[in-house]
Amino acid sequence: MKNNTNSGLLTRNKVAPVTEQEKLQENNYLEAVKAFARLTYESVYIIDYTNMSFEYVSENPLFLSGYSPDEVMAMGYDFYFKNVPEEDLKLLTQINEAGFDFYEKQAGDDKKQYSITYDFHLINSDGKRVLINHKLTPLFLTAEQKMWKAMCVVSISNHQNAGNVYIHKQRTDEMWQLDTTKNTWQKLQKPKLNKRETEVLRLHAQGLTINQIAEKLFVVPDTVKYYRRQIFERLEVSNMTEAFSVAVSRRII
Repeated sequence: MKNNTNSGLLTRNKVAPVTEQEKLQENNYLEAVKAFARLTYESVYIIDYTNMSFEYVSENPLFLSGYSPDEVMAMGYDFYFKNVPEEDLKLLTQINEAGFDFYEKQAGDDKKQYSITYDFHLINSDGKRVLINHKLTPLFLTAEQKMWKAMCVVSISNHQNAGNVYIHKQRTDEMWQLDTTKNTWQKLQKPKLNKRETEVLRLHAQGLTINQIAEKLFVVPDTVKYYRRQIFERLEVSNMTEAFSVAVSRRII
């Protein structure tokens, strides 16, 4: 069973060797990636689909599962097979297949505007499962518009279970969710917050209490509580930490 899963992950999105002309896209881009990794708390790594390897892995410990960046780079895709539970490997294979099917139907260079996000477990150095959120977006395309390299960003998930697969299109309100039972993409209406709800969410992110937010907005605390309930309902979350995470990841604020 595991060999079939591994094969699905490895073969679906592999591309042929790139040409010298296509390589000109790189232009020492890794320096910019490394600079970004120094500025973010999230883990960052680059996948090269010509050989299914990791071209770069940041030093953030969340993704490393107790290994060094060099060790993870040396493992390449074997890192997933060693550190992702079997049931989540099956899920990753399904996401991989569905994601690339969706991606290949998009037009030309417009493909770079899409990103996919989903949750799965990694087994850390203590043998415990950690639910992470994984975001992936195209970095370089081949002349045939195949994804050659992709940038991945890893953070702690704000959900309780693996899955939660979404595709977003940059600079639009378009988003899709994968129904893993039917293996189909469902187009969703991107949730929106009004001006006052956005203010409440931002002030909460700054660490202000309900009473402090009320003072800032010149309203009573019960009004702030009302806005909080509205935020939870619109974003389908149960607390402000989840609300802020969803709002940021879906570019609502």
